[in-house]
Order: sequence, then structure tokens, then C-alpha cells
Amino acid sequence: MSNTHLLSAVDLHKKFKVSSQRHSTRFLTALDQVSLHLSAGETLGIAGESGCGKSTLAKIMAGLLTQNGGNVFYKGTLLSQLEQKDRINFRRKTQMIFQDPFSSLNPRMRVGDSIKEPLKIAGVSVPLQRVELERIMAAVGLPGDTANRFPDEFSGGQRQRIGIARALAASPEILIADEPVSSLDISIQAQIINILLQMKIDFKLSMMIVSHNLLILRHICDRVIIMYLGIIVECGPASELFQRCRHPYTEALIAAIPGFHSLSASKDELLRDDLPSALSIPPGCRFHPRCRHAVDICRHEVPKLVEHATGHTAACHLSDSLYG
Repeated sequence: MSNTHLLSAVDLHKKFKVSSQRHSTRFLTALDQVSLHLSAGETLGIAGESGCGKSTLAKIMAGLLTQNGGNVFYKGTLLSQLEQKDRINFRRKTQMIFQDPFSSLNPRMRVGDSIKEPLKIAGVSVPLQRVELERIMAAVGLPGDTANRFPDEFSGGQRQRIGIARALAASPEILIADEPVSSLDISIQAQIINILLQMKIDFKLSMMIVSHNLLILRHICDRVIIMYLGIIVECGPASELFQRCRHPYTEALIAAIPGFHSLSASKDELLRDDLPSALSIPPGCRFHPRCRHAVDICRHEVPKLVEHATGHTAACHLSDSLYG
């Protein structure tokens, strides 16, 4: 395992029991043989439609959810094999920002106490806690009087700033953000994204950003992973992926970006029907029922992730013929 890989996963598999009958149990496959890595100083984007497994992946990588199969590594060591003190260190060094900032904050705890909690747990002295609180609040643009107020007194954008501040108080190396701006007004989204970009520089962070908004990922990420029905269908440097994608699903997602005119076809023309249920995964290529290019091999044989350029992989039988 490369020393530059702060966080990595190999062949992750996750399923959820969704219903049970007298003689049968149904399972939803959220992740199926997913492998990825996050390097030091990198911002990695995870994209795909709702239900593709990206939030489940983020929670597993953050240690908040246990996979059914596969392994997660922190600096080359299996999470499951970390000593107790090292596991505590991993929890502190890997922080998560959630989609709903209000639900992740204790409504009965003053904002300042909520932000200081990681400092208190780490054994930081009370005077230094106050100094750090002021520094972190200033870094995310929170007014000084914020500390004595409660979460329900703030807007969604302000709550997200509070959530970011609380994560930063733990002095993390890795920040995993699950749809950090999707619940916010467009005018506020840019502010939060700019805060995250500045925090990456000021706090020397590596980041994993989960979003269905490819325009955001194109702007802030070094690499982007495209997921579909629990698998990775394409992964590559952000600049290259948006200029020359290698998978029809990625092509459709890019076509849906407002104002992105590199493609002549629209998303509706590129995508047939709706996303299939994860309870009933199509055979062969999972994308074939919605793909206008699908041929017989797509319906019967699962495509492998193949590298087409340095660091740029795609799982499509027709990638070379479609994209050269």
C-alpha cells in the first residue's frame, strides 16, 4: 500500500436487509467490489445519482459504517487491525461533514461548546480551548457572538459553517463531506465551497467530497469517481474526465450540467428510463438498460475497469469504439 495513500479501500461490499418474509429475505446491494484511494493533499470527488451508493461509501471510509466484505486501510494499515489508541486517532483525524447540518448538531448544546467538544476530548486546556474556538470560528466566517447561541437560531448556511468548524476542531487530516451544500441555497453554496477550499490550504487537509453536482466537483476536485448502482464505472483526473469521458453514463451526467456545452446531446437523449432498483441489479453491464449504445455483450458480460490513460479508468465494453 503506497505511503501517500492516507485512506484506501479494496473490494468493498455492503448490503442492507430491507424486508423479510416467512421464507425469504431481501437485500439491497449498496456497494459491490468498490476499490479507491485518497492521497495526501488530494481532493477526491464521488459522483452519481441518488441511490448509487456514494453516501454509504463515505460512511464506511469514515469508519461510521461497517462493510460486509473488503477492507479499508488508514496509512496502509487495516482499520480492523488498528490498536485502540490508533483507532481513536483515526476517528479524530478523519472527520465527516453531513448533508443536513442541523441534524448533526446537538440542539441543546451552545454552538461554542459543540465546537470545543473535540478539543475537550483531546485534553486541551480550557484557556487554549477558548483561543482555538476563536481562531476556528474566524476561519469559517462565524461572528464572535455565535458561540453563546443555539443551532436553531441559525440559517442552513451558518449551521454548515458550524459543522465545518466542529470538524476542524479535531485537527483532522481527512475531511469527508457528504453532499455538504445540496440542502443550501445556490447563493450560499459557493460560500461553503470556498470555505472548504480555503480550509484545505490552511489546515493541510485531504478531502473526499460526495455530491451529485458535477459542476462543483469539476471546480474543486483533483480526481472524480463516477458511481452507478453500487460500482465504480469511471475514475480519472477531473480536468481529463470532463474533457474526454470514457463511459456513456458519465457522458449523460456531464450533459446535464447547466451551461456545459461540450456535448451536443442532452441528458434525456443519452439516458433511457429511470435508475433500476438496487434490489434487482441488471445482468452484464448494470448501465445497459439505459444505454443507447448497448449491444449483446453489454447485456451478458460484466465490463472490467480498464485504464485508458494514466489514472483514467472506465468500465465499458465499447469505450474505445465510442471515445477513441
